[in-house]
Amino acid sequence: MNAPTNDPAEERDLEYVPVPAFDDNYIWVVSDGRDAVVVDPGEAAPVQRYLAKRGWRLSAILLTHHHADHVGGVADLLKGQLVPVYGPAGEAIAQVTQPLRDGDRVHLDSPALDFTVLDVPGHTSGHIAYYQSADPSGAAPRTPHVFCGDTLFACGCGRLFEGTPAQMLKSLDALAALPGATEVHCAHEYTLSNIRFALACEPGNAELQAWRDRAQALRERREPTLPTTIAHERAVNPFLRADSAAIHATLESELHETVTDRLAAFTLMREWKNRFR
Repeated sequence: MNAPTNDPAEERDLEYVPVPAFDDNYIWVVSDGRDAVVVDPGEAAPVQRYLAKRGWRLSAILLTHHHADHVGGVADLLKGQLVPVYGPAGEAIAQVTQPLRDGDRVHLDSPALDFTVLDVPGHTSGHIAYYQSADPSGAAPRTPHVFCGDTLFACGCGRLFEGTPAQMLKSLDALAALPGATEVHCAHEYTLSNIRFALACEPGNAELQAWRDRAQALRERREPTLPTTIAHERAVNPFLRADSAAIHATLESELHETVTDRLAAFTLMREWKNRFR
């Protein structure tokens, strides 16, 4: 998960740390060992404790969408310091100083980070993601990363609070098109429950069965199941597999509905997941 920065004068490894918050949130912190960027701080206290423990200084905040469990800690984190806050231009978030839209670039000096902004509506109407591409020259980062908030989860996707199934499917397609090695930093530890649903959709998926066992072992050790990767999600996440004939057959059998295309499959899966226990 570590990748060196492209600062030739000062080679510092980047750490990508999921800081637990609430019952199942992760607030992602990216640091070069001195300065830190915080993604979706729904709570301030866990971030403040972690930064103090590591001796890191807050240098920027990135927000993916307006929900309280992603922005609720921003005001307290900003007290007494001037820190840029990046967030979606299409949503009303009071503390945002740098509103962003699809295709915008975010350049940070410390830690040295560059992101491309992706519009990924569906969970909320203005949801964005931050994509950090790999450097083909071998400079940092060697591994691409994406911070996708509540759009894509390990083996799942976000609920449709403000968007349509067509919007969410398009957003997931955009994320699925990223390089397979891209590490996916989503914002909730929903993996085990998502795997249960994924197995209901595609019980014969051997890679999904193996992932169930690995994820269970991680959680038994109280370790996060994240980050996952785009390649892994393509193989096990039913919402990225809406064109699967096996999933179509399951949906028709379980829900007694005719699946006409991948959007119909996605819509049926998302509705089924909403009531799945």
